[in-house]
Amino acid sequence: MKLDDMVLVSVDDHVVEPPDVFVGRLAARHVERAPRVVRSPEGHDLWVFEGTEVRNPGLNAVAGKPPHRYGVDPLSYDDMRPGCYDIHARVRDMDANGVLGSMCFPSFPRFCGQVFAQCPDKNLALAVLQAYNDWHIEAWCGTYPGRFIPLALLPIWDPELMGAEVRRVARMGCRAVSFSENPAKLGLPSWHSDHWDPFLAACDETGTLVCLHIGSSSEMVVTAFDAPVTVQMSLQPMNIVHAAGDLLWSRVLQRFRNVRFVLSEGGIGWVPYFLERSDFTYRHHRAWTGVDLGDDLPSELFRRRFVLCFIDDSAGLALRDRIGVDLMTWECDYPHSDSTWPRSPEVLWETLAAFGATAGATAGAMTDAEIDAITHGNAMAHFGYGPFSILGGRAACTVGALRARAADWDVAEHDDGRPFTPPTRPLTQQTKLAMLGLASGPAELVTPGVAPASSVARTSGP
Repeated sequence: MKLDDMVLVSVDDHVVEPPDVFVGRLAARHVERAPRVVRSPEGHDLWVFEGTEVRNPGLNAVAGKPPHRYGVDPLSYDDMRPGCYDIHARVRDMDANGVLGSMCFPSFPRFCGQVFAQCPDKNLALAVLQAYNDWHIEAWCGTYPGRFIPLALLPIWDPELMGAEVRRVARMGCRAVSFSENPAKLGLPSWHSDHWDPFLAACDETGTLVCLHIGSSSEMVVTAFDAPVTVQMSLQPMNIVHAAGDLLWSRVLQRFRNVRFVLSEGGIGWVPYFLERSDFTYRHHRAWTGVDLGDDLPSELFRRRFVLCFIDDSAGLALRDRIGVDLMTWECDYPHSDSTWPRSPEVLWETLAAFGATAGATAGAMTDAEIDAITHGNAMAHFGYGPFSILGGRAACTVGALRARAADWDVAEHDDGRPFTPPTRPLTQQTKLAMLGLASGPAELVTPGVAPASSVARTSGP
């Protein structure tokens, strides 16, 4: 196999919702109260819904920008590459990056629809959430058949309504939903209660995968507020370890035998030790703790019920036999700051080549079958995604074929030309939160050129 022969399906990308999401999708009684985009006096675009204001922080839409322009300052649509929010430009960006398929997590509603859940009028909240799902499935994913894997949000305030929405979107061809990695952090019942049974029963019945994106508990790993923000960013995937452990030992996997969970943007390198430790714990402590997994070891249960995602993870790929190749899927993370766009094939291929992808049958060599599984086959199998029959076969879906169609598409970095002054000291977590308007921070630590807290809208609640 060569680089251009790969087929890439990303199971973790993001959409910055365009302003017309709800146009024509709500009953007349709800139209005036629909979420809408307004421009602030500072020139930032923000979504407003029932008293909640949500802006797009810079790290959510950095595609096409040089790294020194990354930041958390709020953006307008004019500041973003059109592929962040325009479906036609998005597909062109995918072609130029050699990416065939994409599953896109939401932005302004937050990862599991917290913004909708905060609305006191639950009839309005449900109408808006369903309109959002209709837009995502019909307009975002449906405009280019075969290019997207649909992903729905759920009314997390009512498990019965959640189950009904799982079944509704399943009838529309959507069998993946976004939920919280730890609902207890949102002030909701934990995985260890029976509260979520109606939702999980619907997923079990329809074969719907539950996607748990890092940060969907509205909480990330923070060691200290005066620590450099790079501490939190480097530990970011570790959030998903908590979710994996919580679910593995919960009643959920025993009660609902067909429900599978996707650990989105969580990486894979941590898995071997986690499984080793879980098996050790079960063997040594099952007698007195009362935990009974039947004939399964935790590692065996994990491999049947979880799907893993990585951007670039050589440690995990080196230990793929101890993890399970069939669990692994790849992600691009467009247009977030961790994304490898527009060089995703090159970045991934460099890692694959380190394991013999181009060197024949050497020790630890990765076979073409393994490459196919990791880059697209597993994603297609897990999510029921079958683009080849729609798009003219595999040959039309490779990195080389897609890039050939986008040879005229501009993927160069574009700098806005503003003066850039490097920070005099590392950006801290406290200062980052201050920039986002979520906490106060020392004014002298604010990075030059970044909007101060007073000009950044706050979001209330979880």
